[in-house]
Amino acid sequence: MLVLRKDSRRGPTWPDYFADRAGVIQDPLLAGYFAAGCPAPETPIAEVPLVALDIETTGLDPRRAAIVSIGLVPFTLARIRLAERRYWVLKPVRELTEQSVTMHHITHSEVANAPDLAVILPELFEALAGRLAVVHYRHIERPFLDGAIKARLGEGMRFPVIDTMSLEARIHRQSLWARFRRWAGRPPVSIRLHNSRLRYGLPAYQGHHALIDALGTAELLQAQIATRYRPETPVGQLWS
Repeated sequence: MLVLRKDSRRGPTWPDYFADRAGVIQDPLLAGYFAAGCPAPETPIAEVPLVALDIETTGLDPRRAAIVSIGLVPFTLARIRLAERRYWVLKPVRELTEQSVTMHHITHSEVANAPDLAVILPELFEALAGRLAVVHYRHIERPFLDGAIKARLGEGMRFPVIDTMSLEARIHRQSLWARFRRWAGRPPVSIRLHNSRLRYGLPAYQGHHALIDALGTAELLQAQIATRYRPETPVGQLWS
């Protein structure tokens, strides 16, 4: 298995991984996704086709929880393609909990006749193929999709993401200024999606709806690049 590196001079990167997987994957849907490839690390972020991705689940542990809904919004730094948005409510393989219903407001009656993830996989792969996923907290979208797809196709999917929460963490959790705040006993700055958006003057949206959170994440990345980075920033400096 390829070991991924951020710097292509030190070993294989995400494009290498995609090319390797495209040659060995058995499922045609998954093989097509990997065959579409991903941008080279030195590609300017302004030239990269992006897709904001958000998943709502029955819990936080992918081993014990399941996907309830998925929202996708294709975009670039210059334009958000709302007409191409996608949103699915899915029937989870595990029961909804009272806590999850309170969180994302998707009820038992809504999921009773909803499709399984397997039904919408062709549309999902088509929406993701050739685009770099943008999420807010990568430890939800990546492991949940990998596990759910592996359970249905026998093979999983790893993929690069730009994590807008991680970009905020670089400033508000890992910088010298953030360390000084901790030393001074100041509470940490929130890097949740809602609070992060407010720092850039973006409007408040309803949280925990997969489509709305995907849109909010797309707008947040546009604001982050405009404020903290440049359109020429290599995507390899931003992705995980």
